[in-house]
Amino acid sequence: MKENNRRTVRIYDTTLRDGAQGEGISFSGPGKIKLALRLDQFGIDYIEGGYAGSNQKDMTFFHEIRKYPLKHARVAAFGSTRRAEINVADDLNVAKLIEAGTPVTTIVGKSSRLHVEEVLRTTPEENLAMIADTIRYLKRQHKEVFFDAEHFFDGYKLDATYALLTLRTAADAGADGVVLCDTNGGCLPQEIFQITAAAVKAVSVSVGIHTHNDGGLAVANSLEAVRAGASQVQGTMNGYGERCGNANLCTIIPSLQLKMGCPVVSPAALRQLRPLALFVDDLVNLRPDGKSPFVGESAFSHKAGLHANAVQKNPVTMEHLEPELVGNKRRILVSEEAGTSSVLMKAAELGLKVDKASPAVREVLEQLKSLEHRGYAFEAADASFRILVQKVLKKHQPFFELDGFRVIIEKRGSEQPCVTEATVKLRVGGEVAHTVAEGDGPVNALDLALRRALIRFYPEIAKVVLTDFRVRILDPEEATAAKTRVLIESGDGSESWGTVGVSENIIEASWQALVDSVEYKLFREEDRRVLRKERGTKRAK
Repeated sequence: MKENNRRTVRIYDTTLRDGAQGEGISFSGPGKIKLALRLDQFGIDYIEGGYAGSNQKDMTFFHEIRKYPLKHARVAAFGSTRRAEINVADDLNVAKLIEAGTPVTTIVGKSSRLHVEEVLRTTPEENLAMIADTIRYLKRQHKEVFFDAEHFFDGYKLDATYALLTLRTAADAGADGVVLCDTNGGCLPQEIFQITAAAVKAVSVSVGIHTHNDGGLAVANSLEAVRAGASQVQGTMNGYGERCGNANLCTIIPSLQLKMGCPVVSPAALRQLRPLALFVDDLVNLRPDGKSPFVGESAFSHKAGLHANAVQKNPVTMEHLEPELVGNKRRILVSEEAGTSSVLMKAAELGLKVDKASPAVREVLEQLKSLEHRGYAFEAADASFRILVQKVLKKHQPFFELDGFRVIIEKRGSEQPCVTEATVKLRVGGEVAHTVAEGDGPVNALDLALRRALIRFYPEIAKVVLTDFRVRILDPEEATAAKTRVLIESGDGSESWGTVGVSENIIEASWQALVDSVEYKLFREEDRRVLRKERGTKRAK
């Protein structure tokens, strides 16, 4: 149910700073610029570009981003309050905030007496002076200033009076907003709501929320803060961040907009949410999380036959919103649990016309379950499923016939790398193609030899590349004689598809998946040619 609430909530993205602190996350200099421009295009209100003075890459970003006129976002530089017992004008970190030249500065300061006394090793009074001095100094530089109250919720639970006093001090010094940080990420949603409500009452400036996911509640805590009156939400794309990550903006943004009635980006921008999430993962070379809410590949996937049947009749019965609203799409997974509805919907999704009353539907289902019993898995192998359906429908016309293949692996000494060579002999029409290729391994060599043999007949094969290769041992108790499942993901720059092969011989299983991959590409090209021909005929009429 949507909240009766149309107030403005600003989104503050800290992927380039807090997100970059996550394990395995690193942005190049050009990558930081690319992401900032993409976030601006999407409609993010604030982009925190890095920690001023902590490293040259962040400072370079602040200087480089000035060359690009942003349409919507304001860039923020992150820093800290002046150090204890130092004049603010003499503090090097504060000077770096000025040097960054951004219109917005966000400073972090202590709001917990425990941290003031045990970490800063100073007095509560001096900490308040550090906050006030720094904010006043930055405001004299005509900056928009936010105060990140570090460990605010934990500090509030220890000494509520002092925690709130740090907020009032920041507001009285001229801060444009205060941000409540659940720095350790251990608070519960009801605590966040109650304490945020108290903070909103205590200050006259805007209140923001910055949560971490150590308890798995960062998104829920952010939404509860908004419900309690927070008007700024800080987070990262895909939930990147230190330890268990930050609040995931890819979940928060659609939740605010579609479920709480708080519009934060345009509907057109929201439809680009999944492409944006994938772009960010690609930028840091991470495999996307298929289980991610809203934007994951599995977010609107249906496997059970009963679920697929319900979706076919009315998607609302099994989906909490239309996948297209967030740039995603519905997927029907076919497996041994599938029913006729799953088969029909999956066939339609792949562009195949199958009559509901046709006995072929039942035959496809029986073949599917038989193959899955033997170890095949079609959930991530849509292309192999399409070929299976075409074979059952007697519409499968092989593009080539195999005469044979051979793979040789040779090692010429303990210190020498393995040399792998594959030979493929096949027939296309009445012609024979016999090719040899060397590769990094047997599958790579076999793939290269196969495509080298086909490319003069089907030039479009040149665009196909293997993007992923996964092997699963199905019956490990059989040791080296175990049956092996190979899943291959392929792409051509505009589309990706999965294929599967199963055999006691890993090379044979790989060959099956490779052949399906190539044939799927050729089927797709044939479909496009037919479609272009039909369109040409219509225009001629």
